Amino acid sequence: MTKIKEHLVSVNIIDVSGVTKTFGSVTAVDNVTFSVPKGSITALLGPNGAGKTTLLRMILGFARPSAGVISYHETQPRIGASLDGGWGSKDVSAAQDWCYVARVLGVSSDAADNVRERVGLSKKDMRKPVAKFSTGMRQRYGLGVALLGDPDLLVLDEPVNGLDPEGIRWLRDLMKSFADAGGTVLLSSHLLGEVAHVADHLVVLRQNIRFAGPVHELDASLSPGDLESQYFALINSERNK
Repeated sequence: MTKIKEHLVSVNIIDVSGVTKTFGSVTAVDNVTFSVPKGSITALLGPNGAGKTTLLRMILGFARPSAGVISYHETQPRIGASLDGGWGSKDVSAAQDWCYVARVLGVSSDAADNVRERVGLSKKDMRKPVAKFSTGMRQRYGLGVALLGDPDLLVLDEPVNGLDPEGIRWLRDLMKSFADAGGTVLLSSHLLGEVAHVADHLVVLRQNIRFAGPVHELDASLSPGDLESQYFALINSERNK
């Protein structure tokens, strides 16, 4: 890790403190506390239904916590998010939707084209409505929309869904380059293997926190298989008090 990166990750961009979210009698997120270091790639890990998406929605301000506080430690950080892959109209082309978002964000045509190329979508691809994209193309489109505003923080929900192995490697490289340039990534996944080679911080969640901290605190000497076993032991352990 470079000295610049070490300095960046010494400061938190987000602090989540005692956050709980209930829906009627159901507790989706229970007394969760963790921090997202600036310049890090922080992976929010847990099985389906663990509360990951609910937590991301609260961090983005789309839902209010039932209890607890979520704090940002930058003045109006620029945030790009993709929670469910690409969105867009069924009736117009992806290019038209893309241009609309770019105009709203004040992004030039050249800059928008650069982002489109960065996420691997051709002009031919963009002639179709997003609704007709494959799952992998929708993920690329959603990531592109998240990048259009030149964000400080990328929030990505299950970003590898629908990507082939080449696409997963491409996404890992993109996240690494984004963080190396000073950006911060917060992503969710239910599979440790997808993020083990890119994340430097982990938050293991199953309604409540099972682990939160640097990856090496889980034991950097472990093989990937052992690390995966440790993850499953965490999510299957008795609920933390």
